[in-house]
Amino acid sequence: MAFQFQVAVDCSAPHELADWWAEALGWQVEPQDEAFIRRMVESGMATEADTTTHRGRLVWKEGAAITSPDPGRPRVLFQTAPEPKTVKNRIHLDVRIGDAHREREVARLVGLGATELWRGRQGPHEWVTMADPEGNEFCVA
Repeated sequence: MAFQFQVAVDCSAPHELADWWAEALGWQVEPQDEAFIRRMVESGMATEADTTTHRGRLVWKEGAAITSPDPGRPRVLFQTAPEPKTVKNRIHLDVRIGDAHREREVARLVGLGATELWRGRQGPHEWVTMADPEGNEFCVA
């Protein structure tokens, strides 16, 4: 049996980081149902403290997700973590853009707020390791 999965990213500002990654990948931030959130609060299943406002909309405070316009790609969930990032990620995203477009894409991502960390090469394969605005590493290959 094949499983579906999502990638979860711990962070301090999930809505802002979801916005950043949506822009970086050309994906969209998954809309949250304000009416549902209000019903959950009104029924006592959640509290006002579980919510926040982001870009003028009521959202769940603890997380935001992005989805690809292409079906079948995994959802990426950005969720609040109580501690800051302190060490290198043990798992990361690889943004596969191709050799011909890598430098342009690295420059675009730096312009959006990413940081170039280092460059790597193994045989014919080259990549640039970068960090998103919260320091989560990812590669552009």
